[in-house]
Amino acid sequence: MIPATFDYTRPASVDDAVRALSDAGEDAKVLAGGQSLMPLLRMRLAYPDALIDVGRIGALREIRDEGDALVIGAMATHHEVIRDPLVREHLPLIASATETVADPAVRHRGTFGGSMAHADPAGDLPAVALALDAVFLVRSVRGEREIPAADFFVDWMTSAMEPDELLVGVRVPKLGFGWGVHYEKFHRTAQAWAIVGVACAVRRDGDGVEEARVALTNMGPKPVRASAVETAVSGRPATEDVFRTAAAQAAADTEPPTDLHGSSEYRAHLATVLTARALSAATGA
Repeated sequence: MIPATFDYTRPASVDDAVRALSDAGEDAKVLAGGQSLMPLLRMRLAYPDALIDVGRIGALREIRDEGDALVIGAMATHHEVIRDPLVREHLPLIASATETVADPAVRHRGTFGGSMAHADPAGDLPAVALALDAVFLVRSVRGEREIPAADFFVDWMTSAMEPDELLVGVRVPKLGFGWGVHYEKFHRTAQAWAIVGVACAVRRDGDGVEEARVALTNMGPKPVRASAVETAVSGRPATEDVFRTAAAQAAADTEPPTDLHGSSEYRAHLATVLTARALSAATGA
């Protein structure tokens, strides 16, 4: 199909971009890599009055070290995130999960920030951001504000950003010594969305688990923390029996959808199985 008519603007800086968003009003969309937005435009599931193309703003592609955290620019492509030495050293969960996003063609064009701002609960990276306690940096003509990942994802494909706000970066705390991570994903084909995914980070203390963070992909209208699992494994031995028992609570307080790829009951079962696998892989148990 042919997209509906819209005004097109290509700003040269972040300041220009936020001014353009402010001037365009509520019916504007930001174009980054375009891997999520362009299909919606073609199918007329999105029909903005204005399109703000931020693809040439180099400042939005930077990945920088801020001591105890990394800031990943919103326009950094998935491919750049995967290959970045800082990300691979300090945030291996982001690197490994990003490697599962779609296919190489999409990873070369799609952007880290675009995937987050799209807020698709079936996307891999929102659950990772939630598990790592990331903070989203957004800017408008009113200034910059920070939104914790726990508050950023509001509902199905809906974030806490205002219509005139631009996502400029994501600050992610580094994981220090003793942390193990894993992203477990079940999907039909290599390019498909996750039917269910589990982002897991575990800090060991000897033979036991000191702290665990577990977040689920596609188990509701937004990514969710599996708080019951985190509580069940903390302070317990890092064994497969403990992980299986804890993982039985993975679907608690979730709203898994039913669609052509599986029923809500099937997704609840997958969450249980995949969480046990993710915990085991993250700890090397």
